[in-house]
Amino acid sequence: MEPQLLRFTTAGSVDDGKSTLIGRLLHDIHAVYEDQLESVRKASRNGLDLAFLTDGLRAEREQGITIDVAYRYFSTPRRRFIIADTPGHEQYTRNMATGASTADAALILIDVTRGVLPQTRRHAYISWLLGVRTIVFLVNKMDAVDYQQEVFEEICRQTGTLREKLTGCTVHFIPVSALEGDNVVRRSDQMPWFAGESLLEYLENIPLVSSTGISGLRLPVQYVIRAGEFRGYAGQIAAGSVRAGDEVLILPSRQVTRVRSICAMDINPEVAYAPMSVTLSLEGHFDIDRGAMLASRSNPPFAAQRIEARLIWMAESPLRLEQPYLVKHTAQRVCGQVTRLISVCDVMTLEEHPATELRTNEIGRVEIETHRPLFFDSYADNHRTGSFVLIDPISNHTVAAGMITGSYEQKNFRKAETVLAGRTLWFTGLSSAGKTTISHAVYERLWAMGYKVELLDGDTVRTQLCKDLGFTEADRNENIRRIGFVADLLTRNGVIAIVSAISPYRALRDEQRARIGAFVEIYVNAPLEVCEKRDVKGLYCKARSGNLPRFTGIDDPYEPPLDPEIECRTDKETLAESVDKVIQYLLAHSPQPMTLVWQPEQSHLALASAGMGEP
Repeated sequence: MEPQLLRFTTAGSVDDGKSTLIGRLLHDIHAVYEDQLESVRKASRNGLDLAFLTDGLRAEREQGITIDVAYRYFSTPRRRFIIADTPGHEQYTRNMATGASTADAALILIDVTRGVLPQTRRHAYISWLLGVRTIVFLVNKMDAVDYQQEVFEEICRQTGTLREKLTGCTVHFIPVSALEGDNVVRRSDQMPWFAGESLLEYLENIPLVSSTGISGLRLPVQYVIRAGEFRGYAGQIAAGSVRAGDEVLILPSRQVTRVRSICAMDINPEVAYAPMSVTLSLEGHFDIDRGAMLASRSNPPFAAQRIEARLIWMAESPLRLEQPYLVKHTAQRVCGQVTRLISVCDVMTLEEHPATELRTNEIGRVEIETHRPLFFDSYADNHRTGSFVLIDPISNHTVAAGMITGSYEQKNFRKAETVLAGRTLWFTGLSSAGKTTISHAVYERLWAMGYKVELLDGDTVRTQLCKDLGFTEADRNENIRRIGFVADLLTRNGVIAIVSAISPYRALRDEQRARIGAFVEIYVNAPLEVCEKRDVKGLYCKARSGNLPRFTGIDDPYEPPLDPEIECRTDKETLAESVDKVIQYLLAHSPQPMTLVWQPEQSHLALASAGMGEP
């Protein structure tokens, strides 16, 4: 039988010796090639700096700190290992959380000369939050205190309050010297008072515990495969197992069917189980898209739009309540917002206390509401279906990692969401007024809310659909007519078409309004002098020097809308304010009001139309 795989991470404060420890471990078990050692010798200032075996970035070697997560693989006759060497600096706590998210064990290093530091506590607590239930405190640099037993025992006592908070954890202490190799691979002769195993011996004997406490199937659909008559639903099994012939529940439609066949790596296994990546073929035809979930009918996941979670905040700017964020959960993205900050954890005491904001590297307990239900298990039961990340929809940066702890399911709670029909959102305005920025942000918001949406950007259309056209008045008119024709097709087929084009002539815009019908004109308004200051391409400068004739706003007129549905003053409004203005208008002017009604007590999603009752 192939040896079991153990994933472990190193953590702790800056200069506690994490990279040196891993370098020593790899060196002493002869898991480093000679050419690697030679490269490290050349990079080292004095002798052989084993930290360079994992600190591979130039900035890491120059600054003497770990920045990125470094993964290393090694094996012994008893077990295979994957190491995640994570940064200690507070600035890179997000990278530490990334490394700990898949770990079975965490090695928390403590510099014996400095004792337990705030970052030591933070990393131990984050590891515990992320489900790591084996934590090893390595009291490092014992050679600096002459291997004294009393000093080691004092460090162990300093972790007393910390250990009390790590409920359900196996906590172990090992005194080591990464620099000298004491108690890393072999037991040390310098510390005869320590009767325990060396670090490697301990790692070889750690019992592996499954990260899932549920037996029901969880298969988030990542991709729909169509080939002739075949239709399969591909994804990685997050929990449970499945056989051909098993009944499965399709979420969110809650239809029930059976598995026709299983495909995995060009074979058809009789049974598939977590964490295998498979493709399931189902009996019958169903509307299943990326983000759906196939689950056990007898043991389905929870479903809710209001959840409670712990957040590890990673962004430089603090959490903003009621601000739209994208919630990336399993294989789907939905739009949501943090409606309440319940508490923030004090890293020194690990006690929670009320707070008004959540800042970088802080850990908070929050309430989140999403536009569509999430299908999940608690993080304690299943890491895959119980975790998520928050993404800023404008910058597309990950701002937080989250772990679901529960949901709010009130007996009479109903959440209604307007379903928008197809329409065209026509963004018009001078060059550099902000049309592209706002239209892309609106696209992200609508897409995250689950709507069918397409973006027709003027610059992109010019290089594709209209690459044969110039900039004469006739060609400009033809450019707008072609964009309008495509937008009309999309709108008639239920898609929200977002058009971002200068479209300077009022008559042409009115012509598109008459053709399309479901037309929303959005005037992105900024004074000419503001647009010229924003112009990163230098187009206005070229136009004023005569090198770019017939440029709108300079020697060709722009005719502003007389009565637009929406006006965004980008010289006075923030991007978020402009985007909210568009979204709120759409929600308030839905031509065909229908509502998605979520009823937690019945644990299903019902589609109801005004006056038609339940389906």
